[in-house]
Parts: sequence; C-alpha cells; structure tokens
Amino acid sequence: MIPREPSDNSLAFLREGYTFVSSRCDRLGTDLFETRIMMTPVVCMRGAGAAEVFYGGDRFTRTGALPKSVLHLLQDEGSVQALDGTAHHHRKRLFLDLLTPDAIGRMVLIFGQLWQEALPRWQARRRIVLHEELLPLLTRTAAIWAGAPLNDHELALRSRELGAMVEHAGSLGPRNWWARMLRNRCERWAQDAIGRMRTDGIRPDVPAAQALAAHTESDGQPLPLSLAAIERLNLLRPIVAIGRFIVFAALALYRYPHWRAALAFGDGDLEPFVQEVRRTSPFFPVVGGRTREAFEWQGEQFAESRWVLLDLYGTNHDARHWHEPAAFRPERFRDWPGDPYTFVPQGGGPYETGHRCPGERTTIEIVKEAVRRLVRTMTYRVPAQDLTVSLSRMPTLPRSGFVMTDIRPS
Repeated sequence: MIPREPSDNSLAFLREGYTFVSSRCDRLGTDLFETRIMMTPVVCMRGAGAAEVFYGGDRFTRTGALPKSVLHLLQDEGSVQALDGTAHHHRKRLFLDLLTPDAIGRMVLIFGQLWQEALPRWQARRRIVLHEELLPLLTRTAAIWAGAPLNDHELALRSRELGAMVEHAGSLGPRNWWARMLRNRCERWAQDAIGRMRTDGIRPDVPAAQALAAHTESDGQPLPLSLAAIERLNLLRPIVAIGRFIVFAALALYRYPHWRAALAFGDGDLEPFVQEVRRTSPFFPVVGGRTREAFEWQGEQFAESRWVLLDLYGTNHDARHWHEPAAFRPERFRDWPGDPYTFVPQGGGPYETGHRCPGERTTIEIVKEAVRRLVRTMTYRVPAQDLTVSLSRMPTLPRSGFVMTDIRPS
C-alpha cells in the first residue's frame, strides 16, 4: 500500500508548485503517494524508476491526463501528444522528419542572424528585458524556418499569442481564458495559411509548411485542416518557449562568471553548460498520464485509467542520481552516459517511439547559440533587479525577466 493523503491538495499544489511532489516523497519516505487534486484521485511519483515506468512501453495515455485549461493552451485535443500507439508513432514521424540535424542547423543560423540584427536596436534602447525581447526574436526565427515569414504587425500578434500559450498554461481563471482566446486567434491564422497552401499548391522550398499541409494520417487520409493548424502551433510554440531556457542560461552566466569566461574561448563545455541549465531550471513541474491497462509497480496495483503525475523537476533534482543536485555543475555532463530516465526536462524515454519531446535537440542547439552570442558577440551590464525565481509560478522565470543595460556589440 502506497502512502495516501486523504485531503484534496489542489491549493497546496498551486502554492508549492515545483516542490509539491518531492517534498511529500521526502516526508513520506517514498517515490510515490496518492492524493486528490481537483477532487480527483491521483498518484504522484518521482525518480528514474518512475520515469521508466511512465515513459517505457505504452502503459500510459495522455488522453484525459491534463486539465482542459492546460491541454487547450499547450497541446490541444487530437494533437500528436494526445495520440497513442500507431497513430502517435505515425504523427510523431512528421515532427522527427522535420527536425533533422540539417533543419536544426538552419534554424540556429536564422536565430543567430536575427540576434545579430537586434544588437543595434538593443544598444540604442540602453535597457532591455531579455525575456520580452526573445518572444518576437524566436517567433520570427520559427516563422522564417517554417516557411511562414511575418510582417511587423503579424509578428506582434503571433509572438503575443504564442508567448501567452506558455506563460498562462499553469494559470486559472481570467488569465487562462484570455490566453485561450489568443490561441483560438492563432489557430485561425494557421488554418488560413494551410488552407491557402492547399488551394494554391504546396511549395517545395518551404519543407516545414509543405509537410504539414501535405501530411496524411496512417489511414492515408489528409490531416484535417483544424488538426493541421494545431500541429503547426505545436511546431512553432515550443521554439518560442526555448526563450525561458535562454533566460535561465543568462542568469547562470551572471551568477557563475567563471563559466562565462570559460565559454568565451571555445565550445568544449558549451553543451554540458546548456544541459546543466536545463537540469536545474524549472520548466514544467510535472507531466500527466492515465494508465491504458492495469499493471503493478512497487507493490501498488495501478488500475486502468488511473491518473498519474510524474515529477519532472524532482527527478532532475534527485540526489540519488545527481550529486549535490542543487549545485550548478556543468562538468557533471562531460562524461554523462545519456540516461533517458534520470534527466527529463522535456520528458523521458526514447525519442522515436515514446512521448519525449521531439524538439529537445532543437532546444539544446538554440540555447547553445544564445550562450555564444551572450559571451562572444556583445557586452552588457546586469543592473540591480529582482532575480528571484518563484517555484509556485508555473512555468516560472526570474521575476525581472532579466534586465540588461549598456549593450554593445563585441
């Protein structure tokens, strides 16, 4: 029998955020416990063993595993993450075929060029908030790469919409409703664009747009326009969300200046640095699933359709696998074996068959390029500001968004 907390913990989860699961696992001396959230029984679990159970095989479905307020902003019904089995594998292949090493390299090149073009504007303004600047920069990067370039007016709309989907995914009430309204507007834009492409003819020079417009399901039928629009957003939105990791990378460079000096002269430790940023940064706290069939784990019987939350943040900070997990030590990734269950900032398990984010390598390469730009192509000051990170805000950021002043090209 696993430990059970009989009271409803909805308010406690909102209050504690990223530490909710781990703090109870520590207190109860367990890797899993049962409680209620939103009056619904749920099993919360953490650690590499839990991640392997959650991501290994087809034990879990994402259907019915997220509140509607979260689902409609991040993935939406019928999207690749909401599918299982053959349908999921077939749809995910669309994303894997788009995010090849060459395609990611092209995206990084676009991102670096746009960053360089932004430097004179940032210099003229004297003061910027990095998170705010990254929203349009990454939106334009994603749009150009995907074959949907935006004018300035469209860029302002799309960056606001895509940013709101991430920013308010963990909120309730008016903020969430407002973000969902913006998402609906963005979906209409995506539908119009794909519809025009299907009517006017698919252009071979824009492979991402072409693939979405021409994709057929496993039964050979064209992807419905509404679903094609959803998947277009599921391609663009995660690229915009990378900005949060970039802000945490800038924060790490500020807090650990010896790493800034080390990274200024070569790429040897660049990937370990970015991986440690991803491990330590609070991105999304948990991922939800429902059991597809009954099974047993650690003496607990998991009935069919049981709701489970896997603690991503706690697994990335598990002291059994990460020595001094609260310490920022990129060197731990120099000889890291690549365990897909101890390190789960964007999900765990295999890329090809499971629900692990297909854009993880994209994230790593974009953040690496941002770090190069921060340490090699510009100088700036970090003035006094509130850089605290609230673990009850989901997803979170430094409160100030990371203010930079006196920016100059280097």
